[in-house]
Amino acid sequence: MALKQSGQNSTQADTEHFPIRTVSTLTGVNSITLRAWERRYGLVKPMRTEGGHRLYTRADIDSIHRILAMLEAGIAIGGVGRALESKRAEAPQARDAGPWAGFRSRMLAAIAQFDESRLEDVYNEMLALYPSERVTHEVLMPLLAEVGTRWLSTPGGVAEEHFFGVYMRNKLGARFHHRNRAVSGSKLVAACLPGEQHELGLLLFALAAHEEGFQVVLLGADLPLAEVAIAAHRSRADAMVLSGSVEPKAVLLESELPRLVREAGIPVFVGGLTSVRRRDALVAAGAEPLGLDIAAGLRHIGATLSRKPGATHRKN
Repeated sequence: MALKQSGQNSTQADTEHFPIRTVSTLTGVNSITLRAWERRYGLVKPMRTEGGHRLYTRADIDSIHRILAMLEAGIAIGGVGRALESKRAEAPQARDAGPWAGFRSRMLAAIAQFDESRLEDVYNEMLALYPSERVTHEVLMPLLAEVGTRWLSTPGGVAEEHFFGVYMRNKLGARFHHRNRAVSGSKLVAACLPGEQHELGLLLFALAAHEEGFQVVLLGADLPLAEVAIAAHRSRADAMVLSGSVEPKAVLLESELPRLVREAGIPVFVGGLTSVRRRDALVAAGAEPLGLDIAAGLRHIGATLSRKPGATHRKN
């Protein structure tokens, strides 16, 4: 598929391109708003196919997240462009001088040496200096993705992934079970899709959801959808959130998930890589894809539930 450049130079690092509907899922920004940001303000300038369809890079998606953060901080939309240009000018120096690449590098070195003591030191240092949601976004999520792909090219990569997975599962599980339970917002039942053994993304989501005022019933990895439905019914949940990174079986997308959506009576959201790779199939099944960004996903869930009669969600 041939591409036309629309105001940005591509790099080898940005070889992946995403259509506007996928970007909308990943960021929580609807397509109409994305087009307005491009046409009226020149904030994001996607590539175009010869047929005129917009295609966005990961750098574009990062820019959209920065725009959202600026808007939430109170910067008017007219001033966002100038702020973005300033950020871009500072970016090379910021990447070198900022703490996040250093933290990721130190944690990766500890993982490669299977050194839990060093890993613990870096983890505690980060949480002592920065809010947990920032640590999650800047370090833990990128590191989980990197460690998850190292087995393709690094001897011992599978052992590294297991080592880091066990460590993070223990840390995040402890944080989740010792969290302040004084929240009274909408109740979410959260579980991994059948066949999904990787629950760290779900744990990170559950912690972030709790911090936003949601009540969370956490069910963990590899759960049949019928069991999720039972838990949602008995707990009187307001929504179900499913997480997946592996390719789901055809029967799940074609039969089991549509049946769950039909019978649930509450919204069914799906996050993780599965929600990006199989977005169309999930939408066809009646589920709502959340993408990979936890904060954007929570905004989407909150907005959806706030439109329901008798909605209870609020941030404490």
